[in-house]
Amino acid sequence: MNVFSSIAVQPAVEVLLPDFIKHSGVQPQFTWNTAPALIKRLQAGETADLLILNRAGMDAMQREDRIEAGSEVTLARSAAAIAVKAGAPHPDIATAETLKRTLLAARAISYSDPRAGGASGIHFAKVIEQMGIAAEVNAKNRFPPPGGLCARFLSTGEVKLAIQQVPELKQVAGIEVVGPLPKPYGLVTVFVAGIGKASPKAAEARALLDFLRTPSAAQVFRDKGLDPA
Repeated sequence: MNVFSSIAVQPAVEVLLPDFIKHSGVQPQFTWNTAPALIKRLQAGETADLLILNRAGMDAMQREDRIEAGSEVTLARSAAAIAVKAGAPHPDIATAETLKRTLLAARAISYSDPRAGGASGIHFAKVIEQMGIAAEVNAKNRFPPPGGLCARFLSTGEVKLAIQQVPELKQVAGIEVVGPLPKPYGLVTVFVAGIGKASPKAAEARALLDFLRTPSAAQVFRDKGLDPA
């Protein structure tokens, strides 16, 4: 079974997979990437038995009739947040104004390159534009490689703040999540799964979907920074 999945749910799913394989005998093959990158591959002719994308990506695949009717389920939600190195003071990001001051005061930051298609990078680029501080922030920003983790720059001391989705931040040891972006700049991404149209392994895909929605799976999603549906 071939699965195309957003990297945001990868930390939780990889913890759950061994138990699923043990009890089902099914060995899924995962392709991990941002939703826009996966969609481009599907539009170029590749296929998948199961897709786990953000809401916008799933809507696009439904419009193109690539999803089996009635198979779609919401798995989890994730907020964009700010993290610092473990033990570092937590900056004030409680309001739009304090967030702006914190971003301007930080020596260096990292957020995802919006050109890579990740939801948090696209959103944060809009946030700093709306704040009128895009030039100042981008001058001290360090982009991770496509699909990379911004928080890795915290542990090396290269940046003071990392902005990404909570499950991506939590993949890096030695960091602390300060909190989500405040109103009106918050971002919550919804992750949705659906079975590929005319998949020959629809039953296996459904079995994995059902497994990812069990109470024990929900706890793993919470542990990894995702809010299960």
